[in-house]
Amino acid sequence: MIKGLTIATVWVLDQDRAKEFYTEKLGLEVRTDMTMGDGGMRWLTVGAKDQPRVELTLMVPGPPAMDAESAEAMKKLISKGILGAGVLATDDIHGDYEKLKSRGVQFLQDPQERPYGTEAIFRDDSGNWFSFTERREGELDMDKEWGI
Repeated sequence: MIKGLTIATVWVLDQDRAKEFYTEKLGLEVRTDMTMGDGGMRWLTVGAKDQPRVELTLMVPGPPAMDAESAEAMKKLISKGILGAGVLATDDIHGDYEKLKSRGVQFLQDPQERPYGTEAIFRDDSGNWFSFTERREGELDMDKEWGI
C-alpha cells in the first residue's frame, strides 16, 4: 500500500538556474544530480534538510516524459506563471519571508493571516508559484479570510 509521497516534480525552464534558485535562495540541499545513461535525461532532486525522505525533482519539459508539442505548451504555462507547485512549510513565516526576500525571492503576496495559518506566495526562477505557510496550531480559524 501507499506509504506516502517521496518525490514530486516541479517543471522548470532551466535546471542549472533552478538548482541555484532552490539551493542558494530557498536553502534546499541537492540530493541527486546525475545523467541517466549515456547522454540521457538529467535527474536533479532537492529537498529540505529536515525532511530527508521528500524530494522535488526539477525537470525540464521534454522527452522522455512528454512529446515536443506538449513540452512547448508546458514551457509556455510555466513562464506565464500559471502553475502552482505546492506548499512549502516554515515555523517562522515573518523571519523567513524577510530572509528569502533579501536573497532575491520574488513574492506575489506578503504574509497574510488565513484560516489555516499565515501564508505568503512566491515565484521560483521559472515562474512556478508556491504557498509559503506557517500552519496554525489547532483547528481552522474561520474568522480569517481565505484570500481567494
